[in-house]
Parts: sequence; C-alpha cells; structure tokens
Amino acid sequence: MKALCIHAGPQALRHIGRHGLAPGDVAVIPAAAGGPKGLILGPLDRFVFGEWLAQSAQPVDLVGASIGAWRMATACLNNSLPAFERLEHDYIHQEYELPPGARRPTADAVSAQFGQNLQAFFGGRVDTVLGHARYRLHIVAARGRHLLAREHRWATPLGYLGAFASNALHRRALALWLDRVVFSTAAPGALPFDVRDFRTHQVALTPQNFMPALQASCSIPFVLRAVHDIAGAPRGAYWDGGITDYHLHLRYQAPIAIKNIADTALPAGVAGQNGLESAPGIVLYPHFQHRVVPGWLDKGLPWRHRATPALDRMVLLSPHPDWVRSLPGGKLPDRTDFTRYGTDTAARARAWSTAAAAAQQLADEWAQWLRRPDPARVQPL
Repeated sequence: MKALCIHAGPQALRHIGRHGLAPGDVAVIPAAAGGPKGLILGPLDRFVFGEWLAQSAQPVDLVGASIGAWRMATACLNNSLPAFERLEHDYIHQEYELPPGARRPTADAVSAQFGQNLQAFFGGRVDTVLGHARYRLHIVAARGRHLLAREHRWATPLGYLGAFASNALHRRALALWLDRVVFSTAAPGALPFDVRDFRTHQVALTPQNFMPALQASCSIPFVLRAVHDIAGAPRGAYWDGGITDYHLHLRYQAPIAIKNIADTALPAGVAGQNGLESAPGIVLYPHFQHRVVPGWLDKGLPWRHRATPALDRMVLLSPHPDWVRSLPGGKLPDRTDFTRYGTDTAARARAWSTAAAAAQQLADEWAQWLRRPDPARVQPL
C-alpha cells in the first residue's frame, strides 16, 4: 500500500514537470497546528532537515503554529536529528497528574508542565535557534482583542463564542476578536507571506520572548492558560496560533535566487538581486492531510477547505487515507486519545509509538520519489 500522497498547486506542478524538485528550490516550509497528528511527520522532518535540505545553501523560511512551531524551532538546532527524535519521544510519553475525581488536568497544571518541558528542551540553546545561518523562524500566535484581551473566567468563553459566530459569517470578521502575531527572526517587513488577508503584527523573536512566544503558540484555549504581555509584543492575552492559522493557508511570496534562468518562467516584474535573478520558490509542506484549512474555527466549514491561488507554488505531502486506516484505531493520533485511554498512558504511548514508527514509510517514499521524480504521481491541490 502506498502511504504518501503528493499534491501540488499549478505553478509547482509546472516546475516539477520541467525540473523535478531539488532542495535548492525550496523557499518556505510551513508546519501546521494539530497536536498529536504531527507525530506522523517526525520521519519526514528528520529526512528533510537532516539529509535533503543539507544538500542546498539557500535561506529557508520556517513558519509554524502550535506543535508546528515547536517542530520548526527544533529544525533550527544544531544537529537537529537527535532533537527531532527527542521531541517525538517526549511528546508520546507526556503525562499529567489528575486531581482526585477529575477526568482531565487543570489548565494551570498543563501550562506549568508545558513551560518546564520547553525549558528542558530549549534551555541554553535559544541563541542557536535564533541565529541559524539559513533558517528564518516565524512563530504564529493569536492575540485576543476586546473580551479576549485578558483571560477571564466568563469573558473568555463569551469572547470565543463571539469569535466563532463572527468567523462563521466571514473569516475576516474573526479579526474583530483576534490578531495574528508573528514572532520572527526575519527583518521587519520581511515575512514570507502577504499579511493583507488578516490583521498581523510582526514582532522580533529574541532570547527574552522566545519561550513565552512558543508557549503562547501552543496554548489551546481552556486546555492551557493564555500567555500575557509578551516582551516586545503588543500587550494582551496570547493563545494558540492555530486559532487564526490552523494549517497556515497563507499567500506565500518568498523568492529564491537562481543563477540560470534559461528554463525558468519568471513572473512579470521580478527583479534581479545582487547580480542574480530571483524567482518564486517552492513551498514544501509536510502535512497530516491534503486539505489546508485556514483557521481552527473553519474545521467545520468545508467550503473553506478548498485550494486557492495562495497555494499555487505549494508541494504538499500527506498520508494516504487508506494508510491512515491501517494505524491503531484506524486514525491519526489526536487529542481525543487523552480521553480514550484515560489514565492508561502506557496504552496511549504504544498506539502513538506504533503510528510514529509506521510513518517512516512516508519519508521512504518521499526519498524514493525525489531520486526519480514522477510528475504522474503528483495530484493537483
């Protein structure tokens, strides 16, 4: 059974048909929110960052929300392979003490332990992450407005009810309640995507705000506490970046420099830089499904799951639905497993470990395709 599906936007399809795909073609790698679903992307991460991209030298923008932000920050560590292995192990074996009679841990307890885990993982290595020679890291978080400006026992549920209703009317209306904030190592104004779709703040990612920004990007409302008043950023409550940008359905615009443009169709108006011509780079997206959902509140709105011109230069890698059905429980790992397995953390860890190990087939098939690119296997997004 084939495990890997390869989808591509029209510009990416044309590029593959003419040139195949080389590591030097990649300009951006997004990483979605999605919690435990991201476990199946571990082997792909290890191959892409540990082997394939090492064969090129161009800068690459890494854009992540929630667990995707942790994955992309991990890619910025020196010798990231063991770091990715540790991330997978620690995520699989996470465990929280339950208060007597409770079915789930408190948000305070989860936030405190999450912060400790971040410190244990990145402590002493933040400068390495922020100073990577090639990778520009962009951590997406959601900043609350109005009733969501501060976390509050009754105002926060009401605010998210308002956000849900506004988003159902129009995605842009979500901006009445939440801003997109991107904590970034790129220069001001140099984000790899167009921000005119949604109110966006770019904030310099520094050693002082790295941990709070990453924790905020992973802070699922009502599961973890919001992170307030992050250094260098607008005041307010910050939550999971997946709320505004679940799968990072963004208008990517990062170029790559190319020396030989004989066979490359450049869009009108693309200018040369430092003696080189530039062309739009490929957006390589290892993902746990082939639909790119804009925001977390859009999950139940299937008409917003369709591809748009924003994805024209994207190559998306995802598991085949039949392969997913072969995993424990016939599905990807997800947050419902915490309830499904309850206090039997060993059983949950076995199921998740089985899924993560099986996902090696995804990386193996991708490596095989790269050796002999077959455009016929690539489906339109």
